Amino acid sequence: MSKRRIGNGDGFRLPRVRIIVSHSVRLVFLWLTVVSSVMADGFRAGTARVVITPPLPAWLSGYAARTEPAREVLHDLWAKALALDDGAGGRVVLVTTDLIGLPRKISQAAAKQIEQKYRLQRSQLLFNSSHTHTGPAVRPNLSVMYNWAPEYDRISREYAEQLTDALIRVVGDALDSLAPARLSIGTGTAGFAINRREPTAGGVRIGVNPNGPVDHDVPVLLVSDSDGKPKVILFAYACHNTTLTAKILQVSGDYAGFAQLEVERRYPGATAMFMMLCGGDQNPQPRGTLEDGVSHGKELSEAVVRTISSDMRVVQPRIRTAFTETRLYFASHSRDQFEAELKSGDQFRQRRARLMLEAYDRNQPILSLPYPVQAVRLDDRLAILALAGEVVLDYSIRAKKELPNYGLIVAGYSNEVSCYIPSARVLTEGGYEADESMIYYGLPGPFRADVEETIFRAIRQVLDDVGINAR
Repeated sequence: MSKRRIGNGDGFRLPRVRIIVSHSVRLVFLWLTVVSSVMADGFRAGTARVVITPPLPAWLSGYAARTEPAREVLHDLWAKALALDDGAGGRVVLVTTDLIGLPRKISQAAAKQIEQKYRLQRSQLLFNSSHTHTGPAVRPNLSVMYNWAPEYDRISREYAEQLTDALIRVVGDALDSLAPARLSIGTGTAGFAINRREPTAGGVRIGVNPNGPVDHDVPVLLVSDSDGKPKVILFAYACHNTTLTAKILQVSGDYAGFAQLEVERRYPGATAMFMMLCGGDQNPQPRGTLEDGVSHGKELSEAVVRTISSDMRVVQPRIRTAFTETRLYFASHSRDQFEAELKSGDQFRQRRARLMLEAYDRNQPILSLPYPVQAVRLDDRLAILALAGEVVLDYSIRAKKELPNYGLIVAGYSNEVSCYIPSARVLTEGGYEADESMIYYGLPGPFRADVEETIFRAIRQVLDDVGINAR
């Protein structure tokens, strides 16, 4: 298991001044000294954005039921970056994307070039995807869902290349715009997320489970410029962006896209950024219509506005970051299993079976999955824990319960989205998040029973690396 970490800031210190002047001049000089010190040792922030709306027609991702591409755009999709520098060697760039998720191939390629061009360590770069199901398919993820004509395959590959370039460019532009800033943190509430793992006599299915775990918190990070004007508003929520179902063939960011548009309308000149939390087993309720998506976006944006209007805590500059990779192992499987699956009447199982049999033919059956875990600590009471994949809510609940004093924001869908990440409970119960979803991600099947504990070992490691005692 590899890890990297970078510098620790010492925060604001008022220098001692020895000078004999009149009382009024001394006060003015002292005030200027304070301002100068804050500007030198406080946060600097920069932001940038780039349109990543696909060319039309475009195949949308997330629903296997779609049989034709989208030919209309409701609103543009964006990659947005927030660069933060603490004035003492600490630096991080947060990148949000209105996408189903970043494949490992794209995030690794972008991160490597960003490291070379801008001297950012891997721990200093955090990608997050909103998981909109009305955004473009991003190869090679979820390729089992599609049986495209060669022309669409070419378009998809070109889009992946352009997306990689866009991610690199938006990070550089954000770093180039660094300027003195003030950060504040607060938490609002939005109630439309509901647990979707509905128990039935035949097992767990996707539905509505009012007794299942939910998290309605809306963390809000406000970045203001030196005049106190909102510059960036980063907000987060734990809920699938699936208000707009498979029948809707229009490009959009779903509720998160509508919420960002509304926040930017309320705060002209500010950039709104949405971060997806651990919403792997959460759905919006109600869902199915464009009106539902707009309504949920409005509710979420109102939660953001109320939070900004309340007493938010000022974040003291001291950035620390850490990144590691562990491996998650799949339950045992065999060639015979996939030869039988190849004979099934399910086209998606057949496609998955072909992929698995090709791996067996190369004598390289898929036994495990690399899994990145990241921590970004902004001050002594605020840290972002970034987990890859479609993480179920149990991980956030457990992490915040074990570490209640550190203001943890636990984000899923970070850095790469290779599959669902079930907890031990969800894995035991079975259902879509535990097993069936692996078909569409082209993976062999459920994880081993130790998946949650493996991830929490990595979580404790990165939290330790940023100074949070998680042992």
